[in-house]
Amino acid sequence: MVDTLMTTYKPLPVTFSHGEGPYLYATDGRRYLDALSGIAVCGLGHAHPAVSEALCKQAGRLLHTSNLYRIKLQEQLADELCRVAGMERAFFCNSGAEANEAALKLARLSGHRRGIDNPRIIVTEGSFHGRTLATLTATGNRKIQAGFEPLVQGFLRAPYDDLEALKRIAHNSRDVVALLVEPITGEGGIRVPAGDYLPQLRELCDQHGWLLMLDEIQTGMGRTGRWFAHQHAGIQPDVMTLAKGLGNGVPIGACLARGAAAGVFQPGNHGSTFGGNPLAASAALAVVHTIEQQRLDARAGELGERMLQGLRARLQGRSGVVAVRGCGLMLGIELERPCAELVTQALERDLLINVTAEKVVRLLPPLIISDEQADTIVAEVSDLIEQFTGGPA
Repeated sequence: MVDTLMTTYKPLPVTFSHGEGPYLYATDGRRYLDALSGIAVCGLGHAHPAVSEALCKQAGRLLHTSNLYRIKLQEQLADELCRVAGMERAFFCNSGAEANEAALKLARLSGHRRGIDNPRIIVTEGSFHGRTLATLTATGNRKIQAGFEPLVQGFLRAPYDDLEALKRIAHNSRDVVALLVEPITGEGGIRVPAGDYLPQLRELCDQHGWLLMLDEIQTGMGRTGRWFAHQHAGIQPDVMTLAKGLGNGVPIGACLARGAAAGVFQPGNHGSTFGGNPLAASAALAVVHTIEQQRLDARAGELGERMLQGLRARLQGRSGVVAVRGCGLMLGIELERPCAELVTQALERDLLINVTAEKVVRLLPPLIISDEQADTIVAEVSDLIEQFTGGPA
């Protein structure tokens, strides 16, 4: 690692020169099957023709004007996202953290306009919402907060997938304005809540006048088998945040809102110099159209079930394996002990995976993988975990 880079990451000993579909090619010529997708970003794989074409065409026309002027592609993208999400208005930014910052500001502003002087937002333990000061405060992970105190005030924390804890907060606090939650935790270990969790959150928020804000940054854009993970539960949020898979590698984030929440921001309340510029919007439009035309959301659901059953057949009930869980192409295998070394071992097998929450092998392959490639990931990961937990059962 060169000395001129700040050491915010400890990268693996590989550098990629190019990619194609679900594969990345290293500078030494080795080919790797990507079961991480740049952390759920490249849902269409690498160098997807539709995205490449959109970027090349737009780069030759216009990259940026700022939001002081109307941007036709941004307006088209807002229309498309609101259509598939059932939302009303969109704000565009450059990352997931920025999208969540927008949601948090929206919630606070709505509270103040209702006469609440110290509006509070409920967040959950084990969550991840970003690394800006407000979003790392909202994140339920003390490890990433340490050293950055004083943290931002105005947050209440509850266990994930625990409705009774939220009811106690509702009983004891009168200044809550919103609840921010991941439909499925990503960095927190691919935790899939009970089937009635999101519907009950919707009911609780309606009962107390809270905004239900869903962080779909990792779960959105078809990854779980629907456009957005909350659609499995048949509910609608008031606010939803997106990023990662929205641009297939081009930095873009979005905060969508409906109902009263859609009208909270007025000129001067929030903004972004680069947010939703012509280049980023063109890439995101290509992603939306490709997912819809090729029904990749449904395909992700089918592939995810195939992989989940394959992993469970090999690993479920095995000594050293706590659980095999997931939804669509968002899969996690929780082990009894920390397993970070599996990432390097997989790299030696020309496979890219990730370990999160210390003990969870996380798989986030592109939505465009074939059945054969899905089976290869299952076989390789199962082999690695079997060896890690002590050989054949």
